[in-house]
Amino acid sequence: MELHIPTQLAIFSISIILLTRSCSSSSLPWSSLSNLHPLVVDSALEHLNYTAISEFRLLNRRQILQCHDPNRYLQINVSGDTALKDEEYLTVKVTGVLVPADSDWVAMISPSNADVSDCPSNKARYAETGDLSNLPLLCHYPVKAQYLSKDADYLSCKKKECKKYKDGQCVVTTCGGTLTFHVVNIRTDIEFVLFAGGFATPCVLKKSNSLTFANPNQPLYGHLSSIDSTGTSMRITWVSGDKEPQEVQYGDGKSQTSEVSTFSQDDMCTGNVLHSPAKDFGWHDPGYIHSAVMTGLQPSTSYPYKYGSDSAGWSQQVQFRTPPAGGSNELKFLAFGDMGKAPLDDSVEHYIQPGSISVAKAVLDYVDSGNVDAIFHIGDISYATGFLVEWDFFLNLISPFASRVSYMTAIGNHERDYGGSGSMYSTPDSGGECGVAYETYFPMPTPAKDKPWYSIEQASVHFTVISTEHDWSENSEQVRYQWMKGDMASVDRSKTPWLVFTGHRPMYTSGSGGGADHKFLDAVEPLLLDNKVDLVLFGHVHNYERTCSVYQNECKAMPKKDQSGVDTYDHSNYSAPVQVVIGMAGFSLDNFLDEPSDWSLIRISKFGYFRGHATPEELQLEYVNAGTRKVEDIFRITR
Repeated sequence: MELHIPTQLAIFSISIILLTRSCSSSSLPWSSLSNLHPLVVDSALEHLNYTAISEFRLLNRRQILQCHDPNRYLQINVSGDTALKDEEYLTVKVTGVLVPADSDWVAMISPSNADVSDCPSNKARYAETGDLSNLPLLCHYPVKAQYLSKDADYLSCKKKECKKYKDGQCVVTTCGGTLTFHVVNIRTDIEFVLFAGGFATPCVLKKSNSLTFANPNQPLYGHLSSIDSTGTSMRITWVSGDKEPQEVQYGDGKSQTSEVSTFSQDDMCTGNVLHSPAKDFGWHDPGYIHSAVMTGLQPSTSYPYKYGSDSAGWSQQVQFRTPPAGGSNELKFLAFGDMGKAPLDDSVEHYIQPGSISVAKAVLDYVDSGNVDAIFHIGDISYATGFLVEWDFFLNLISPFASRVSYMTAIGNHERDYGGSGSMYSTPDSGGECGVAYETYFPMPTPAKDKPWYSIEQASVHFTVISTEHDWSENSEQVRYQWMKGDMASVDRSKTPWLVFTGHRPMYTSGSGGGADHKFLDAVEPLLLDNKVDLVLFGHVHNYERTCSVYQNECKAMPKKDQSGVDTYDHSNYSAPVQVVIGMAGFSLDNFLDEPSDWSLIRISKFGYFRGHATPEELQLEYVNAGTRKVEDIFRITR
């Protein structure tokens, strides 16, 4: 199965012909970001891990101004099919440019449902984007954009055309450029807009006609999850523009009807003064999220399935494999955090995780090998952070493998955190999503809404999955009264001898930017020791790091080399857990301190994933470099 390039691509040519422009970057008072309001520039570092300040993200809520362009030759022609497929690469061709400028760009726009009636007058109200200037605001949703200079022939005007002749001589010569945009079915119409003035002072030269998806109701982006530890039931979740119940058909003639949910702008969080992206300028209709539970299955068994309806359409048939039942012998799993997504073209988007594509390809290749029973993605899932259409692009990225094995998740700061929303941390990292989008797209076997913690057993492993973004203090509901403490204490180690504890924010890190909370360490680490947790997996810090058997910042035991030279932790004489940071699946990588603590044994700042092979006798664990597919760290835990 290919990751992202469909077998047949429809090609659209959008020809934009223009001769004059009076709105150029040189004629405007603000021609570069360096001349923006100083609060915008100064806020970039502060918002680096919050709302991801970038040139493109500063566009949000600027009004789409019309350039003063009297050019009678200006036109846009769209050739090819008029209805978009579910995934395409569109060719956008710009012609008729008299003087190519490096500030010319093309955006893919999805009309906004936000209230834009007072858009041009808004200023500090949208400070969460970092834009505190007096510039006008873009009222509609820019999904992605590319500068025309991405075409190497544009600025040098190698694609010349004569637009006017006089006495047999060409008197008006124009230039052109071509761009390619990757598009997925987001259910709403899209259009392409040609801007002058760069991202700082945009004005519109020309818009294309609206393009409509052939089937906005098409069931898409299926992904699986386990609902319990038996391996006899699996949940399939997908997205459609159709609100009517659909069904999943699987196995030998079985079917189940979907439950349908969605969320609205009213469900998003926002501040009393500042509007969040999710509540306003980043909002995009999510369609309807369908979920159905396939029952009557056997553990460690493959089945075909498809989902949809006769009226909305059907997905392709997919082959999936159930995980092994808790208490059985063997489990092969992958784990990582902080993946997100990146454009499959040369576009800029609101938040880009540059390693996500290579890691997704590596994961898909390994799932293709048949050696994966389950995947655990431990927080910072899509990095949509209030720009809701980016969930669709993320789901499109992971569906080729998440539709074939159990894809279990934990919540991270970029899914949940927002001031005044009840999250443990008051940063605006979720962009106002406050966990609503995450919990709708990824229903896990949790106790209740906004209580995203759970445990599950697969083969010889008990996984305890926590939320570091909800209260984890000693007397909180998550820790003492109803869950964390009781869950780990109740594990039958004769049935599932391995106890793996996982969440998002780490207890230990040598990352140069920090990321560990000592209060979290003090509150929860004693429970790990009391319950003899074998392995702790966290993300949040964007690298790979393995510790000794560590407790209270001290090595309680060191691994020994086996005959093959592999580090081996002997837990028959248990001293403390092994902790591993695995946040290297997509987000820009973090460096390490020059002088790390003694408990830090292995440190790798490269994109990759973590994989485990569990039997009742041992855990074999590896870090795999996504680029080379080579194992760059390997260790064992034995009993």
